[in-house]
Amino acid sequence: MSESEHPARRYHHGDLRRALVDAARRLLEKEGPTALSLRAVAREAGVSAAAPYHHFKDKAELLAAVGEQGWELLDRRLDEAAAAHGSAHERMTETGAVYVTFALKNPALYRVMFDAMRESEGNPDRLTDKDHRFERLRRMLVEGGANPDDLMGLELGAMAAWCASHGLAEMIAFKRFDSMREALGGEDALMRAVLDQLTIYAHRPGGPSPSDG
Repeated sequence: MSESEHPARRYHHGDLRRALVDAARRLLEKEGPTALSLRAVAREAGVSAAAPYHHFKDKAELLAAVGEQGWELLDRRLDEAAAAHGSAHERMTETGAVYVTFALKNPALYRVMFDAMRESEGNPDRLTDKDHRFERLRRMLVEGGANPDDLMGLELGAMAAWCASHGLAEMIAFKRFDSMREALGGEDALMRAVLDQLTIYAHRPGGPSPSDG
């Protein structure tokens, strides 16, 4: 039995919390959030029913930890996508594709991630990660030609880009887009075409600014 499979050794080395979060993610992916309970997660992780209470007082705290882990994973993938492409246009399109693909492949986790983010809105100490995500978008907009001194324009542009990716993840499977999906050659092609249009709009010369009269 490997170290990763041995509950006692995981706990001894201080990895119980992560083992529980990983177990919760597995249950979430297989059965959805309603199947999650501290007892079910303990069983999945191979530890005693009392063990989760060393780290989580209830299911809500466990779900918050799962959501945070999901954001960490998505952030890494977005940073990797941004670093792997040359032009600002390519980076924005590719990071958008990574975001939407992640949401489509991990629907239950994605929901939990947004629940965790909504919870963090009431806790100023937990807003740092969200600010980091907006900063990534603002940076790409500036690299694409946006005015770095137009702080309101950058904030609104970042918000528009995030909302567009979130909305695309929610709507791309709608049947009303079947003909366009077929014409373009599939869901991935449709996703990239929509994101490419968004990127063209965001990076066009002389783009709109809230300060424009």
